[in-house]
Amino acid sequence: MGRLENKVAIITGGARGIGRATAELFAREGAQVYVTDVKAPEPPYEDAAISFSIMDVASEQAWTDLVDGIVARHGAVDILVNNAGIGGSQLPLADENIADWDRVIAVNQTGPFLGMRAVLPGMRAKKAGSIINFSSIWGIAAVPGAAAYHATKAAVRHLSKHAAVTYAPDNIRVNSIHPGIIATPMVLEDQADETSAAVVAATPLGRMGQPIELANGVLFLASDEASFITGTELVIDGGYLAQ
Repeated sequence: MGRLENKVAIITGGARGIGRATAELFAREGAQVYVTDVKAPEPPYEDAAISFSIMDVASEQAWTDLVDGIVARHGAVDILVNNAGIGGSQLPLADENIADWDRVIAVNQTGPFLGMRAVLPGMRAKKAGSIINFSSIWGIAAVPGAAAYHATKAAVRHLSKHAAVTYAPDNIRVNSIHPGIIATPMVLEDQADETSAAVVAATPLGRMGQPIELANGVLFLASDEASFITGTELVIDGGYLAQ
């Protein structure tokens, strides 16, 4: 039997990268997986246990529609993985513009808030649930630049702790996950090469992580194996924050 047998999961930002690796791993472990993103995955998912839909995580109505549909089919959501995120302008505070700031806040911070708020009623009724919110090493430590990204990832870290202590009486576990530099399209295609090189150079293991290495951590937090873990951070960063 799979580690997520008979579980129903939502994974945002699942068209590529860590989200896609996590969705495919969850399906192999027995979950029924509902994946969202702003663009369709290429190639499409082949596993019948994975359903994909286009969704903006910053839309309150989109979350309502998604969760209502899943609840109508399955009764509740067992696992929520708030993985969707954007890097934004990567500018320092004094140079940031309000439009880029607002969009990073909307996706990286408001998105997880809306997702948690949407699934919590069903989880509380069921007295069970696991929520994993993606933060970052830059939600714990800082580098020059990336003001909006830093702010949102730090907010996700602490919002996860709030939810963990608030809903622990309902047996709902909430944890944050903190990737270092991972070989995803967001890093390989969207991030400046010099930024990536600097982070790899500062990583004791001396390489980028692979999406499956993050997915394995998410699987652990989602599963009953982590039944006594809530309100904490799982750092998967090749040793970056150990220095």
